[in-house]
Amino acid sequence: MVKKSVLIVGGGGAGIMAAISASKSGACPILLEKNPKLGRKVLIAGAGRCNISNDELNPSFYNPDGRDLLTGVLKRFGKKEILDFFQELGLWTYVAPDGRVFPLTNQATSVMDVLKNELARLKVSVELEVEIKSIHAKGNGFELKTKSGETKFGDRVILCSGGKSFPALGADGSGYQIAASFGHTIIHPVPATVALVIEDSWCHPLQGQKIKARAAARVGSKMGEWIEGDVLFTKYGLSGTAILDVSDGLSIASNRNQNSDISVVVDLVPFMTEEELLEELKRKVGKGLTGEALLAGILPPKFAGPLKEYLNPKKIEQLATLLKMRIFSVESTRGWNEAEFTSGGVDLREVDSQTLESKRQKGLYLAGEILDVQARRGGYNLAWAWASGYITGIASATD
Repeated sequence: MVKKSVLIVGGGGAGIMAAISASKSGACPILLEKNPKLGRKVLIAGAGRCNISNDELNPSFYNPDGRDLLTGVLKRFGKKEILDFFQELGLWTYVAPDGRVFPLTNQATSVMDVLKNELARLKVSVELEVEIKSIHAKGNGFELKTKSGETKFGDRVILCSGGKSFPALGADGSGYQIAASFGHTIIHPVPATVALVIEDSWCHPLQGQKIKARAAARVGSKMGEWIEGDVLFTKYGLSGTAILDVSDGLSIASNRNQNSDISVVVDLVPFMTEEELLEELKRKVGKGLTGEALLAGILPPKFAGPLKEYLNPKKIEQLATLLKMRIFSVESTRGWNEAEFTSGGVDLREVDSQTLESKRQKGLYLAGEILDVQARRGGYNLAWAWASGYITGIASATD
């Protein structure tokens, strides 16, 4: 039986996994990457430690439009299968207190080393610095042309070319154009997991201040769920883990839907209810404290400046309410250079939920960030890359 040739466009997490699973399933994959080396985004994931997955991996951490598809994908290649896969490659891992799964070495290079070792063991053909000009269906297969003038033929194609975040690492959204050439609808890509641009009187005096807080996105009158984490005040607005984790809906509202009625609500004192905070402030007033002393032990001294008008006994009720629900109007988001992920991509209704094969073109598969799937931080996006790559690799070899 003649083995199927599979052209895999993109050498990130999804593409590498697709090549491995296609090879193990009996195909002859060719992995094509535009950069000088594989897995550049994998190497920066988790601040260079590479959080390969999460101990709480499930569809609820992904965008609502993707959850039905994710349910089926993660049943086939979920938390256990991802960890078993890497353990088989010799990668030892541990689970951090927040659920993120890291290599025991705390180095992303360890993840890439075991993946490249497996590609070499399977004798997968890897071609670097290959930029794709076009892909067309031809006969029962595909003809791929590169910008350098080469032509390649394959029985199947897997698009794993990623989104648009981190353009310095080669992300340019070119895969969207290829998918669109086959008739796919592209949900307008916008920066995801990104800092917010806010013009507020607090931001300048608090620049550089980071606190533990809770944040929630608000679009119009609709408020999202509270997320706890860091809130960092910057010269342009707000950042920090809590802000990044609530930014996706705000980015979609602003950058895709052109909605200007968006804000982020911050609970600056998440360790107390408003009633408890008010009682604490009353207790301090009862001891004769006023001014900055009212905030001592609750917030850093820097907050005394922005809150000056509320730091007197007559305004402690207003102060308590403000600290528990400070609303910051959002002007916009930071751009692609600072976004960790992409929200948007190929419409999920146009791919088969079991194989991720295109419903527009037989033999074309899509995996990873090129699809309209994104999650919050914490290893969920890489988990999607591994899972979708695994499934398309098998499907391309066996369908």
